[in-house]
Amino acid sequence: MRDNSELIHFIFGRLTWAAIPFHVPILVYTFIVVAILGIALLATITWMGKWGYLWREWFTSVDHKKIGIMYMVLGIVMMLRGFSDAIMMRLQQAMAFGGSTGYLPPEHYDQIFTAHGVIMIFFVAMPMVVGLMNVVMPLQIGARDVAFPFLNNFSFWMTVAGAILVMLSLFVGEFARTGWLAYPPLSGIAYSPDAGVDYYIWSLQIAGVGTLLSGVNMVVTIIKMRAPGMTLMKMPIFTWTALCTNVLIVAAFPVLTAVLVLLSLDRYVGTDFFTNDFGGNPMMYVNLIWIWGHPEVYILILPLFGVFSEVVSTFCGKKLFGYASMVYATVVITILSYLVWLHHFFTMGSGASVNSFFGITTMIISIPTGAKMFNWLFTMYRGRINFDVPMLWTMGFMFTFVIGGMTGVLLAVPPADFELHNSLFLVAHFHNVIIGGVLFGLFAGINYWFPKSIGFRLDAFWGKVSFWFWLSGFWFAFMPLYILGLMGVTRRLSHFDDPSLQIWFQIAAFGAALIFLGILAFLVQIYVSIRNRDSLRDHTGDIWGGRTLEWSTSSPPPDYNFAFTPLVHELDAWADMKQRGYQRPEQGFLPIHMPKNTGAGVILAFLAMVCGFAMIWHIWWMAAASFIGLIAAAIVHTFNYNRDFHIPAAEVARIEDARSRLLAQQA
Repeated sequence: MRDNSELIHFIFGRLTWAAIPFHVPILVYTFIVVAILGIALLATITWMGKWGYLWREWFTSVDHKKIGIMYMVLGIVMMLRGFSDAIMMRLQQAMAFGGSTGYLPPEHYDQIFTAHGVIMIFFVAMPMVVGLMNVVMPLQIGARDVAFPFLNNFSFWMTVAGAILVMLSLFVGEFARTGWLAYPPLSGIAYSPDAGVDYYIWSLQIAGVGTLLSGVNMVVTIIKMRAPGMTLMKMPIFTWTALCTNVLIVAAFPVLTAVLVLLSLDRYVGTDFFTNDFGGNPMMYVNLIWIWGHPEVYILILPLFGVFSEVVSTFCGKKLFGYASMVYATVVITILSYLVWLHHFFTMGSGASVNSFFGITTMIISIPTGAKMFNWLFTMYRGRINFDVPMLWTMGFMFTFVIGGMTGVLLAVPPADFELHNSLFLVAHFHNVIIGGVLFGLFAGINYWFPKSIGFRLDAFWGKVSFWFWLSGFWFAFMPLYILGLMGVTRRLSHFDDPSLQIWFQIAAFGAALIFLGILAFLVQIYVSIRNRDSLRDHTGDIWGGRTLEWSTSSPPPDYNFAFTPLVHELDAWADMKQRGYQRPEQGFLPIHMPKNTGAGVILAFLAMVCGFAMIWHIWWMAAASFIGLIAAAIVHTFNYNRDFHIPAAEVARIEDARSRLLAQQA
């Protein structure tokens, strides 16, 4: 009997039937619903015979445009999961007063708010931001693809692997109950001996590798692959924000990797980096995680500042006001983002001089952000503003983000932060800047560049419905939290004793319901647009009258983006090309070599996911086998030679002639 138990332990590690949450009805019902939807989706794809098409054209694609779209799809799918957690929290807090403890036990509530933060930051905002940069940036700089196309595919699938591990924690084991940054000692083995923190560590490690490699890829692309004549100060402002964002990724994500490695060593082999024993220090973890974490906030928001700049210029029919100041402000924000991390723990006893320094730098970083706001306002001044969907999202951002910025400056004052840090005021501030800045910017970017990616516009009516539900829902959901925070209500609580507070939580729950309707309207917008794509189609490319190079290609662009590498003379390259009269060059054609699709990225990411799952459950043989397979697959892939295909010059000339005729008709 003992031999059998040892064999079972060797095969399955600590994974047992007890890890399946049969005793939690809400998880059982969720699993049934997810299983039914998953089987229905798989059956539909099989019935339509689309598996081969998806594998050849999408899953194995190294085309930056398709990879960017897959990033966006991943972000939208994970947003549904992350927002379901938010709805559950809001409903619990609206119910749990007096004698009622609500419908969620405290340990389940703790998992939900941890999973919500992790998913929304790492697997919603990050994939969508990276996806937007993937689609747009190479087109804006006149490149045929990113510098390392296969690495781009591999980065995406590593992000997917991390997301799958997070989703697995819902039905196999449990997720961390530590908050989204997993502070020790709560995340240490003594206080979290279950698999939840291990799910956190390995999902973030695997996805973080993908993000880091994507950052390296994009920095190289922007520095080395710009079109002739496109100096740094002739780059579109979105490309500038993408460059600064990816510099931050390359600098910050190794810190996240290192701190998670140290936490893993504490949990797996008994080291004491982040304990109070044998010279360890939990505060070192807090410093390291925020040295990554605060640049991460600007990794999320900077590309969306670029989106708003492009949208405001296009829909006001004017050049962007103060281009140089916008560039300098972006660079200053990039640098200062490394000098403010300690404002996240003013209350930890660092001392007056340290708190003063970080409070001052936090106030200073608001100056270049404010300069951007004035530049957008001056661009709108005396412009012919077109209130189309992207512009509505931009104006909603300007109205909302200013409030979040002002409350951020308030929290930059250490004495004020000492009173408000552990209250719902902080929760409201963070969501104010992330929803009002990042998510509003993503929706603006999706509506603005969707026709460039797919070839037809998104339905304007449902886009406006989604916008108004999101905007009103945000204010209903988070303004009450500002009030509750000023009243001293503590964050992270699952139930409350004072019945006079309940009305504020009920208003917040109503706001969450409005946001839910906004998400539904967005999904309806996608569906209606696909159904009516023929009436919304526009192949000319210049759909919104944009001023940068991506509009000089068809919609959607061909695989190779540009047959003839464009020559850039002015900052507003496409407007300048139209003024000069667009003509296809008769000479200077260079043969187009594009890499073939490859399944190596999918295979490598799958092996990484298996290795992470095995490490979570201490299945050592599986971890070793998958790690060896990972190394072997990477080595084998390096010997894949002659994987390019050639597009004949005659075919390119035919497409470019058709393009020239369309532009002539448009003129």
